Amino acid sequence: MPDKPVLLTYNGLKDLEEELQHLKVVERKEIAEKIKEARAQGDLSENAEYDAAKEEQAAMETRIVVIEKILRNAQVIDEEEVDLTTINIGCKVRLFDLEFDEEVDYAIVGSTEADPLNYKISNESPVGQALIGSKVGDTVEVETPHGNVKFEVRDIYR
Repeated sequence: MPDKPVLLTYNGLKDLEEELQHLKVVERKEIAEKIKEARAQGDLSENAEYDAAKEEQAAMETRIVVIEKILRNAQVIDEEEVDLTTINIGCKVRLFDLEFDEEVDYAIVGSTEADPLNYKISNESPVGQALIGSKVGDTVEVETPHGNVKFEVRDIYR
């Protein structure tokens, strides 16, 4: 069964490629050096530094495999071709939060790139799902774990 496509913006793709390169070129060497130094200390059966370095190596190799799988299945969204008449992946939106009486801007991204603390919300999140397909002037109500939230769509842009 083929893996489902992973939706990424161009910036998300570039960030993952850079992370993969860093892990393979820099991190692998650093961890190999840590393992070498820990081995030089002698008995490996009670060597906490060796165990920690091996665990770090395993975590890093797992992350490399995950990134490679994401990149193999990546479907890049060309933000320049995104239709700005409705909200979709690859666009940015300016919303007016009716409860808190404030404007907030979000980028709508695939789940791999989601980072709510940096205003990047997934198309699969409750807010993202509710916004997809909305137009400027629409009021969108979203059921969240903290109660219902209402937004007015003020702008859709790149």
